[in-house]
Amino acid sequence: MALIVQKYGGSSVADTEAMKRVAQRIVDTHNAGHRVVVVVSAMGDTTDDLLDSAAALTDNPPEREMDILLSAGERISMALLAMAVNELGVEARAYTGAQAGIKTDSHFGAAQIVGMVPERVARAVKDGQVAIVAGFQGISKDDDVTTLGRGGSDTTAVALAAFLHADLCRIYTDVDGVYDRDPRLHPDAVKYGRISYDDMLLLARGGARVLHDRCVELARREHVVLEVCSAFSDAPGTIVG
Repeated sequence: MALIVQKYGGSSVADTEAMKRVAQRIVDTHNAGHRVVVVVSAMGDTTDDLLDSAAALTDNPPEREMDILLSAGERISMALLAMAVNELGVEARAYTGAQAGIKTDSHFGAAQIVGMVPERVARAVKDGQVAIVAGFQGISKDDDVTTLGRGGSDTTAVALAAFLHADLCRIYTDVDGVYDRDPRLHPDAVKYGRISYDDMLLLARGGARVLHDRCVELARREHVVLEVCSAFSDAPGTIVG
C-alpha cells in the first residue's frame, strides 16, 4: 500500500463537472488500496478574478491582505473537492495550509516554506481518510496567512510528500507528461518516459511551464519521486527523479 500525493491544478478543477472527475480519480486511487493526500489549486480563473476585484478597489493593496484574499481560491477548491469525494463514499477532510502545518517566512506573495508540522494530515491518512490540502499557502510565525508565489501548489505537494515520506508525488496537469517541446505548438514533440531532476530543471529554467524550478529543486533535495501526468486521461506520465 503506497502513500501517494496527488496535485491538481486549476484547469483540472475548473468547474463542478471537472471536480467530480477529479474526485472519482481520487476515490479510485484510494479504493486500489493506496493512502492519498491531495493538494489542489484554485478553480479555473478564480485567482485572476480575485486580483481584478482588488484592482477595482485600490492601486496599492496591502501585501498582507492580498495574501489573505488570494488564499481564498484554494480554500474553496479544497472544501468542494472534499465534498465531492465524500459524496462518492470515501471520507475526506479538507485542510488549509495553516491547518496542514505548512510554516513559512513572512515574505508575502512569495513566501518560502521553512518547516512542516503535518500532524493533522498524517493522522487523517492513518485513519483511512483522504486529506485534501489547499495549495499555494502557509502560515508565518506571526500567524499571518502567506502565499508561495508562482508554482506554489506544486511546491506544497512536494513538501508534503517529503515530510510524509510519500512513495510518489503525482502532478496532474493539462498535458500527459514532459516533452522536449510544447506539444500544443509542436505536434512532433517527443515525450520523456523518465527525466532526471537536473534535466527537468534545465527545461523549467528554459521556459517550460510544466513544473516550476523551485518545485523541482525541492524534489531533488528531498529525493521525492515525481510523476507528471494528465488529469484528463489515464496515459502514462513522465517520471522525474
